[in-house]
Amino acid sequence: MAAIPQPNNPFLQHMGINLLQWSEGYAEFEMPIQDWHMNRQGALQGGVVSTLVDAACGYAGLYSPAGSPEVHGVTITLNVNFVSSTKKGRLIAKAKKIGGGRNIFFAEAEVYSDEGILIASGQGSFKYRR
Repeated sequence: MAAIPQPNNPFLQHMGINLLQWSEGYAEFEMPIQDWHMNRQGALQGGVVSTLVDAACGYAGLYSPAGSPEVHGVTITLNVNFVSSTKKGRLIAKAKKIGGGRNIFFAEAEVYSDEGILIASGQGSFKYRR
């Protein structure tokens, strides 16, 4: 299986977030949990999980095949529901585009631990940048 080319996104690279799968209407990311992803209570920082939801939802609607111009967008709204937490291993975010039109699209995501425990779910709306 060929490696998935990683998006040119310095923030995701800095966070250690890697693209695992990307196709029309779908994106999947992973992030190994690091000590610096924790908050002062020693729990996984909510902003880290929110970043995964945002990235996965956004990329689910911004797919462009190899050799095609990149498609870009911006987040309009993001809603994250924190269900559980974990302190080790990695997180997997899976998102799908669920609707939209020429200018705006909608997506939903779920974030899981290595053990398959649902950590968070979320939904967002995004505007294409032309």
